[in-house]
Amino acid sequence: MAYSPTSSERLLSIYLTLGQYPILSTRIHNRMRRELFTRGIIQQHAFESEVRDMAIRTQTQEGLVNPYGEEPAEIWDMRLNRVRDQLTSLIFSQHLPFELFEQIVNEVLQERGVNLREMTLSLNPELAPIELVFEQAMTIDRMPYEQRSQFEARLQESKVVLIRSLISDSLRYINIAKQWFTIADLAEIRRRKIGAGRIGGKAAGMMLAYRILKDSSDLTLRSQIYIPESYFVGSDEMYTFMAVNNLGHWNDQKYKNEAEMRAEFPAVLAEFEAGVFSPDLLERFQSMLSTVGPVPLIVRSSSLLEDNFGTSFAGKYESLFLANQASPQENLRALTRAISHIYGSTLNPNALLYRRSKGLLDYDERMGVLIQVVQGEAFGRYYMPHGAGVAFSRNLYRWTPQIRREDGFVRLVWGLGTRAVDRVGNDYPRLIALSHPTLRPNNEPKNIRRYSQQYVDVIDLEDNDFKTLPVVDVLDGHYPPLRYLAQLDQDGYFVPLHSTVIEGGASSLVLTFDELLKRTPFAILMREVLAQLERSYRTPVDMEFTIALKELENGKPELSLTILQCRPQAHLMSMEKAILPENLPAEDVIFNTHFMVPQGMIERIDYVVYVPASGYFALPTANDRALLARAVGSLNAALDGKNFICVGPGRWGSTNTDLGVPIDYGDIYHTRALVELAGQGIGLPPEPSLGTHFFQDILEAQIYPLAIHLDDPQNSINTAFFEETPNHLDEVLQLREDLRGALRLIRVGDYRPGHTLRIVMDEDKGQAVGYLVKAE
Repeated sequence: MAYSPTSSERLLSIYLTLGQYPILSTRIHNRMRRELFTRGIIQQHAFESEVRDMAIRTQTQEGLVNPYGEEPAEIWDMRLNRVRDQLTSLIFSQHLPFELFEQIVNEVLQERGVNLREMTLSLNPELAPIELVFEQAMTIDRMPYEQRSQFEARLQESKVVLIRSLISDSLRYINIAKQWFTIADLAEIRRRKIGAGRIGGKAAGMMLAYRILKDSSDLTLRSQIYIPESYFVGSDEMYTFMAVNNLGHWNDQKYKNEAEMRAEFPAVLAEFEAGVFSPDLLERFQSMLSTVGPVPLIVRSSSLLEDNFGTSFAGKYESLFLANQASPQENLRALTRAISHIYGSTLNPNALLYRRSKGLLDYDERMGVLIQVVQGEAFGRYYMPHGAGVAFSRNLYRWTPQIRREDGFVRLVWGLGTRAVDRVGNDYPRLIALSHPTLRPNNEPKNIRRYSQQYVDVIDLEDNDFKTLPVVDVLDGHYPPLRYLAQLDQDGYFVPLHSTVIEGGASSLVLTFDELLKRTPFAILMREVLAQLERSYRTPVDMEFTIALKELENGKPELSLTILQCRPQAHLMSMEKAILPENLPAEDVIFNTHFMVPQGMIERIDYVVYVPASGYFALPTANDRALLARAVGSLNAALDGKNFICVGPGRWGSTNTDLGVPIDYGDIYHTRALVELAGQGIGLPPEPSLGTHFFQDILEAQIYPLAIHLDDPQNSINTAFFEETPNHLDEVLQLREDLRGALRLIRVGDYRPGHTLRIVMDEDKGQAVGYLVKAE
């Protein structure tokens, strides 16, 4: 789809260009009117009649009571000329391409003897319209090397202006991007941009990562890297949408308290989803849908702050899958509803609280939208990629000391990648330490099956919908890359597949990905990709991706990687190695765990927010548990400025309330650590949340994640501390009686006066201990 600016973009560019030729603008406008009249866009008499009516209206607006008698003739003529030129620019921008306007300007300049090449090279990129900046940059880019060298500084300036105008104004991003993007790259982004504004952070990260890898000296690497077919809705279009639909009254949501935000958000979303788009944008959307055809799409948020250094906004905004299998009119309606829903998600309380915690409330956060063809292929009625996930250039949690942190880590699933980045229900992706890809956290056969992927996210082409289905309902022996993804469970032994006939049926298949890791260069490719991106970004990165497998005629698999997203990796601040104290008295220990421990230490913890498992699981409904999560959020706000940790059952942040407390980032961002309890009657065995959006949040907030599996005899908690210490909850907030048994606020000094809690985490030993120390 060729780039076609909206009429408002064309009008702005015309105004900016004409401003550079204040004397010649009269001649340029005359030529523009000639085009309008000869092409039959408007008749001259009708045009002049409209000019006269508009001029009279401007007199009235300027306070003239008698428009025909109060104004001298020369002033009236000046008014007519200005209105005539303004109307010319407006109608021209609505009906004719900017290239024709440029042609007219060039003809007028040539008639005056202006050297266009010299004029183009002398333009100030900071002030010129973006079309002229592109023209200047491409003029320099096409020069022979010996001529171009004297203009390299101007080319660099033009490139920076284009990156800032099209992509991002983040200085850290620009400093990297200007080294990699070519003018051709920027022109391609512009060609695929719909509407005004920047393309936003998610799109910016994907495009930069792709360019970095495509410039690799490794030809094999370059040939295996792709990005989806993508289109970008400019970030300014959100404000246009809000203006057209009178949604500006919601702009103050970010300054309201959390209760108001949450109470009003359903109404916010309903109003946004009921909004309409301008005919100009609808035409562009329809053209894009016609170009891509009936293939599944994903509509993704790409806000200006998203995926930035230190502010990933992971999971804060929406991404929606569209099967795109209905009639053109229905597909267009689904697309516009998805975009309006994403616009509404900018006022999601979790996003606003995240911004508040980062000191970003006053930033003019606008939402770009990234529209992409979903990667994958159809298998029967279902559409999904062969694999998808998230990869990190630094492995922050090692389950054995031999794992090398610098080689990275991958969280991999079959199907759409949502199950890799969201903290879903009772399901498990494959965790891969890239330094030792076949090394699992637990190699016992029963645990390999138990901690394997049980559900798959797909697009149902027949029902025109996104679905989550049991793996056994989708997978069978005829799935082309099956041998690389699954193995047969034969009485606890996992064996590779050698036939499409599966003994025991689909229920005997286990998604292990072992053959992918053994028989393809997946781990090597991921290490190289992540290392190159980290070097270029000058910081660790994480990347969302899909993979495709194709078996060649010689029987060898061909692997390709599609980049969906790339951003700086969230991490805990580095600190000196914490030393576990020896011979701690048992009465001083509050908890002890050996499950995937990070490195660090937390001093002077005065409070513990504790959710008792018995009280939590006694709550009868998901709504009751959601209310409890909001109460945790109220404690989080009340304890701002104090050192506290959160402790409770199951997987916190899960979408399934049966698995753990359904808190959001906004409910816990002041805490210093999140300690999840698991075991018989307490919750599921702990799942490493490495790579999920929730994990990103807590690392960015410098919150240490810990888990205590109480069925493991080497782990323990001090039950008396958590259950018998006085509860100070009523001093902070009033809670319904039936919820009070599910939440406790413990003051450490009540258990032992004059003491605080210290947590020491030793990654090398794989142990973390929380113990009492005298207050300083």
